[in-house]
Amino acid sequence: MLRRQLPVPFAARKVAFIVNPRAANGRWLRTPKLRTFIDRHFPGRVHDKVHDKAGMTAQSERLSRENEILVVLGGDGTIADVMQGIAAAGRLADVVLGIIPFGSGNAFSSSLRIPKNLRKAVRILVRGEPRPIDLISVEGRIANFVSVGATGKVVYLKSQSVVPGLLGHLLAGLSLFATSRDAMEIELVDGLDDRRRTFERKIVRRKFFDVVVNKSNHFGYSWLISPLARINDGYLDVTLFDIRAYTYLLNFPLIYFGVFQKILRHFKVRRIVIRGRELHLQYNGETIETRDKVKMEVVPRALRIICPKKRAPVA
Repeated sequence: MLRRQLPVPFAARKVAFIVNPRAANGRWLRTPKLRTFIDRHFPGRVHDKVHDKAGMTAQSERLSRENEILVVLGGDGTIADVMQGIAAAGRLADVVLGIIPFGSGNAFSSSLRIPKNLRKAVRILVRGEPRPIDLISVEGRIANFVSVGATGKVVYLKSQSVVPGLLGHLLAGLSLFATSRDAMEIELVDGLDDRRRTFERKIVRRKFFDVVVNKSNHFGYSWLISPLARINDGYLDVTLFDIRAYTYLLNFPLIYFGVFQKILRHFKVRRIVIRGRELHLQYNGETIETRDKVKMEVVPRALRIICPKKRAPVA
């Protein structure tokens, strides 16, 4: 795979590689051969000195103005920061994003069918095709998966923990045993209900354990949280977990594989507003400070991402 053999989109294009050196507990630093491979076979420079959120977003904003393709080596949080930088530069319609999964969870890449195996991911990067995807605009940020409630609280607790990776998430997940439901008013705008009936506006008031709003199918660690989400259908996928903590925990294996969601209330909408009190919120596995009102809307065909060549619809 020599540089001169690289097909479009890489041939004769301005490319930058953005690496989170702390992703997957410092995997980049433990894989020097990958850096050598990228330097040898791909055009563009590797940027691997920035690891904090603000720095990653600022760097991505600058690089998106200078390049046509940005390739991210990192997990969901790093991808979210890079997309935020592209959006801040006003370059969502112009920059193509490539992904080499390099995080702990890699939920977004799983939904795009980009494998975690490095060799296979690089092969897709070279042989794949740019495909437009929808994104979520949430409180001034760009995301592909969001949740409000219990899983948002878990992400917050994980952010305060010194225990890395999956173990840290599992320890934070113990809080689910003591998590009560939040009273919420959910305003759904321009959508479809679970019987595919259209509506202009619908209000749902109740106590919810969790509300999941997705464009992609997965949360971290291959958790199939939103089996009905479609990455490019023009709608936000909304699942209402109108259950108690013990029901959630008892049925967690079914929830993990996307089975239990089939009996929950489900909507497809263009916009959603959630009102409550001190609601926990996470996007792309990153925590946002608690708030009483959360607004989200779909951004159709916002960004092109290099995906496997299409043989079936991307879910």
